[in-house]
Amino acid sequence: MIIGCLFGLIGAMAPRLALILLWLARPVYFNAVFGSGFLACIGFLFLPFTTLMYALLAEPTLGRGVGLNFLDWILLIFALLIDIGAVGGAAYANRNYLPGQAQKPVGTM
Repeated sequence: MIIGCLFGLIGAMAPRLALILLWLARPVYFNAVFGSGFLACIGFLFLPFTTLMYALLAEPTLGRGVGLNFLDWILLIFALLIDIGAVGGAAYANRNYLPGQAQKPVGTM
């Protein structure tokens, strides 16, 4: 049980840690991709996989006018589905712990 919690914690923190390392390693690139720190902070809190994928896929245009292509959008949608699945999985796992509901003993259906 403790190992499962440890893997869950590592899985939840990995994209956030990667975003922090990307920001520390290349702050100019990171600021050029997101423009403002507000969007990066909101993405860091609520959609970490999507924010990380966008940071890796989006290139600062630097006058070239190059945006995301079709494959980039597919990967970005896949990252969004991972974020939604993580939130949905946590909600499903904690469905019996809502206030006002009787607790079921472990191992019963």
